[in-house]
Amino acid sequence: MKKILIILLIILIFIYLINIDRNDKDIRQSKEKRAIFISYIELNNYISNDTNSSKKNIKKIIKKIKHMKFNMIILQVRSFSDAIYKSNIFPWSSIGESIEGEDPGFDILDYFIKESHKENIELYTWINPYRVRNNNDINSISTNNPAFKYKNTDTLYINNGIFYNPAKEEVIDLIVDGVEEIVKNYKVDGVLFDDYFYPSNDIDINDYNNYLKNNNYISIEDYHLKNVNKLIKKVHQVCSKYKVEFGISPDGNIENNYNKNYADVKTWCKNKEYIDFIMPQIYYGFKNENKDFISVSKEWESIVEKDIDLYIALAFYKIGTIDKYAKSGNNEWIDNNDIIMREIMISRNLHNYKGFALFRYDYLFNSKYKNNNIEEEIKNIKKILK
Repeated sequence: MKKILIILLIILIFIYLINIDRNDKDIRQSKEKRAIFISYIELNNYISNDTNSSKKNIKKIIKKIKHMKFNMIILQVRSFSDAIYKSNIFPWSSIGESIEGEDPGFDILDYFIKESHKENIELYTWINPYRVRNNNDINSISTNNPAFKYKNTDTLYINNGIFYNPAKEEVIDLIVDGVEEIVKNYKVDGVLFDDYFYPSNDIDINDYNNYLKNNNYISIEDYHLKNVNKLIKKVHQVCSKYKVEFGISPDGNIENNYNKNYADVKTWCKNKEYIDFIMPQIYYGFKNENKDFISVSKEWESIVEKDIDLYIALAFYKIGTIDKYAKSGNNEWIDNNDIIMREIMISRNLHNYKGFALFRYDYLFNSKYKNNNIEEEIKNIKKILK
């Protein structure tokens, strides 16, 4: 009789532990952030000079995101030293209008926030800090753009685009003030910088040489890292002041962050002096010969310490296309329709994992981009989102 009771007790404990594990997993998944990037490209498609039509489109966007059981929008609010919100620093974006600086008729960010929050969807503002233009047309910069006064100076760098010089104190102040304007005036849930940092290795050569005259020697690479770190720390301080999360979505290739972008991701992931969360763009499949999803996600997991939340950005835009940099794995996104689903499931097991983000909205919801793989991938993703 004793043996039977002991066996029954062991069985009950085992069932209890299984249920705890299952409940914990359900709780983790219920708190999982599920984000969609909405870029200026989408906004150009859905925002026009017709205010009523634009607002209807925004409501449809949010409804579709909610229907997919996503709970977070990452909205690009400043892509070219401009704004889709009422700003005293940056001009109105040309989104919705043909000319920079023209009022679109309503505050796009404010409307997005209110409509998103009605649906219990968080709204994170996505900022491209240094980019002024994605072309070399200096004459397109309006007189009320803060970049205008830096024309013909080394504060602006022109080469395959126009960029602010990250070494300039006035640039750091401009970006920090721009972030503070948002977090002070709008009920945003977070601020995100993307992966565009230093556009070239010689953008600040004069500043570097002047620095060496008055300081101990450091390499120009370390000088670049130092300048970006100064900005990131100040932005984090401002966001913390207003109790708004701040994070960065860097290149998924850690080496590129140091060799090309000068983004000191290892330092950022060590403590909360710089960021609250990191969202690496792990835009790789499982068969990519150069960088595969599992090894890269493990790399990121290894550098993220306990105080930093880890989100994984995934390449929904690659579905049904040739991955030309994957070598022998270049057909993986054509041959499979469950890659994103599997990447989400694997990501959930990463240390400090808090959620994922898909790049970007139109690839899920715009019929222009639809293909059979996308349709099947969406069905597969729905199976794991409760």
